[in-house]
Formats: sequence, structure tokens, C-alpha cells
Amino acid sequence: MGPGPPADGAGTPPRPLSLVARLSYALGHFLNDLCASMWFTYLLLYLHSVRAYSSRGAGLLLLLGQVADGLCTPLVGYEADRAAGRCARYGPRKAWHLVGTVCVLLSFPFIFSPCLGCGAATPEGAALLYYGPFVVVFQFGWAATQVAHLSLIPELVSSDHEKVELTALRYAFTVIANITVYGAAWLLLHLQGAPRLGPTWDDREQLGVQDVPVFRNLSLLVVGVGAVFSLLFHLGTRERHRPQAEEPGERSPLLAPARAQRLLLWKHWLREPAFYQVGLLYMSTRLIVNLSQAYIAMYLTYSLSLPKKFIATIPLVMYLSGFFSSLLMKPVNKCIGRNLTYFVGLLVILAFAAWVALADRLGVVVYVAAGLLGVGCATILVTSLAMTADLIGPHTHSGAFVYGAMSFSDKVANGLAVMVIQSLHPCSSELCCKACVGFYHWVMVAVTGGVGVAATLFLCSLLIWPIRLRSWDPGTRL
Repeated sequence: MGPGPPADGAGTPPRPLSLVARLSYALGHFLNDLCASMWFTYLLLYLHSVRAYSSRGAGLLLLLGQVADGLCTPLVGYEADRAAGRCARYGPRKAWHLVGTVCVLLSFPFIFSPCLGCGAATPEGAALLYYGPFVVVFQFGWAATQVAHLSLIPELVSSDHEKVELTALRYAFTVIANITVYGAAWLLLHLQGAPRLGPTWDDREQLGVQDVPVFRNLSLLVVGVGAVFSLLFHLGTRERHRPQAEEPGERSPLLAPARAQRLLLWKHWLREPAFYQVGLLYMSTRLIVNLSQAYIAMYLTYSLSLPKKFIATIPLVMYLSGFFSSLLMKPVNKCIGRNLTYFVGLLVILAFAAWVALADRLGVVVYVAAGLLGVGCATILVTSLAMTADLIGPHTHSGAFVYGAMSFSDKVANGLAVMVIQSLHPCSSELCCKACVGFYHWVMVAVTGGVGVAATLFLCSLLIWPIRLRSWDPGTRL
């Protein structure tokens, strides 16, 4: 008897995703992006300027969230890889995505709402303790959603250009999410700001306790819109099922086929130099993107003394410029390659840092500077995610661990960086004294220019030692 027919799909490349499937996938991170936009852009500002908590207290709450996210992310990644044989009908990645989405929806609105049961005499420590559990649940859900969504990329597509396209579409919806948040924030600040009967125009233009309803309503809008988009993702995305490796038994062949390869497990990744190269580059990328997003509102409010509407319009310009640049990522990557594309993005960010460092007052040209920062951040973020997908390659069975480990380093680094910056705040007894004007000015220079120089060094290591697996040999016995 001759050999039987090949199994379905064996040896044949997967069919390209349809446009509807690609768009459905891109919607899956929209809730996370909406919440992340509020978290990084407005959390410190809300706690410090609206709720009047100390700078260290605000930084401590953000650090708690980042550490919780950092610890949950690799654990979720590991469990998502282990769950490949479970939830086979629905898909293990989608199942984790659903769990994370529910946690985010139930916890996020409480973070940007007043402490229930707290009054004017409530100690700051007690209020922060109230927010702590909501922050931890939110960050667990955020981590589960992010890891599940990222690890679907190498599951759904196989070619490099399709990975870049999915990553670019994902980032395009990230930009749309940020545009939604900043547009809604501008509208709410305009409609629900301080009453027109306030004593002076300056009082109405400054953030304060009167703006608590703005952030509460914005958080409710975020979870409402995000829930709809998450539902569309789950209805329109089908996770491809991988054949499970069978345990050897009496009917198993004594010799495995020559083409069979050992699985690359999490412990093998830890021996790969490329794992650390890409991880350091991704961490520095996230530091630039997240820290600039976290402190741009402080810089606008205290260093440039701009009205509060600018905390919505300037980030909006950043993400509009990022959106248009993300649409060019696929042809640019194809034309000049990953490394050079990332370097171009770094040059734009360094130009922004130099501009901020040399100019004390930007005036209207702050919109141009914001556009530069948006283009640079979009370029390096999309490219670094594509590099991570390149690192994983065909080893999708452990892809969630890789994304989880990358995200762990970025979350912890961001949390520690924020805590260090907040601890260095020069004003101890008031929201912003004279010294904090220059403080936030140089914070913006450091988080873009300083971290940008470090990212350049990590990129140079990839130019010398390109991304490939060097230590792992599928034929060796471990």
C-alpha cells in the first residue's frame, strides 16, 4: 500500500487573511488602547492636579499598576502557550483575550472616579489603598488582552510583509483610539469644565477638582466604546488551530521523520542573545512612547503654561501624525528594511528632543513639535513590534511567552522610571512651584532624547548581530 493522503493543510501555506479578517483582528486591542491612552496621559495629571494627591503618591499608584502588569504579562504568556490544547473550539488566545476584556471593563471606571466613602479628612494613603485593587485587576486584564492579541499575529499570518501589515493596522487603530480619547477629552473639558460664573478666566482654564466629572465620564465612554469593538473582534476573528504534539506510544514510529523539529520552549528563548537584543530595543521603544505620553500633559500645563484644552489637542496632533505615518510602514519597511526604518524614527525623535531643549517657549509651533514626536513614536513602535514577530518566526507555540517577557521588561522599566521622576519633583508642598517649570521641560528632553540615544546603541547591536536564533539546535537533546 502506498502512503495515505496528506493531512488537511499539511505542507500548504495558510491562505491570506481577508480584509474583513484583518480589520477584525485590528479591533481586538481597541479597548486596551483607549484605556492605555487615559492611563498614561491623564493618570498622573488626574491624581496630582485634579484630586490633589502628592506627586509621589500619584507615582506610586502608577508604579503599582506597571509592576502588576509586568508580573502578570509573562505569566499570562506562559499560560496562554500551555493552553494550546484547551478551548480548542474557541481558541486559547481568544479565550485569554475574553478574560482580560471582562477584567478591564469591570475595573477601569473606578480608577478615574472619586474614592467611594472618602471625604476631605480621608488620609491620602487610605485613598490610594482604595484604588490599589482596581489598578491590579485592570492591569491583569490589560496584560491578558495584550499578550493574547499580539501572539495572534504569527498564528494568523506567516509572511514578513503580512506581519508588518497586521502590526501597522493594529497601530493605526491604536492611533484612532487615542484620537477618540483626546477628542472626547477636549469636548468634555469644553462642555463640562468649570462653570462660566467662575471668578476669573484663568481659574476656569486651570485644572482642578471641578474637572472630576470630566475624567469620570471619559472613563465610562472609554469602556462603552471599547466593549463594542472587542465584541466585533471576537465575532470576526478565527484563531487557526495547531495540531497538538502526541505523546509517544506503542503505535508511534521508532524514528521521527527527518523534517520533524523539536519545539522551542520558553527556557530555550532565555539562551538566545537575539531574545535580549530585541527585548532591550522594545523596552527602550516603550519607554520613549509611554513616558513622553505620560509627561506631555505636565509639560504643556506647567512648563509652557498653556490652557487645559491643550492637554487634549496636542496629544491629538501627535496621534494624527502617527496615524498617517503608520500607513506608510509596510512600503517603507519593504524598501529600506527594518533597521533603517527604526533609525529614521529615532532621528525624528532626537530632533524633537533637541528642539525642546533649545526652546524655552514654543508658542503655536508646539503643534509642529508634537507632530514630529508622533511620527517618530509611530515609526519605532510599529517597527519594533515587527522585529519581535521576526524573532518568533515559525515558533508560534511559544510566541505568547516572548511577547509576555518583552512586555514585562517594558512595564517594570516604565513604572520605575515614573517613580524616579516623581520622587525628583522639586515641589513638596504645592502642585507646582517655580522650580517645576524647568523640571518638566528637562523631563521631556530626557525621556525622548536620553532614551533615544540608548535605543540607538541597542539598534547598533542588531546591525552587528542580526536577528536569528544562534544557540538553539532542534536536533540536540536537552
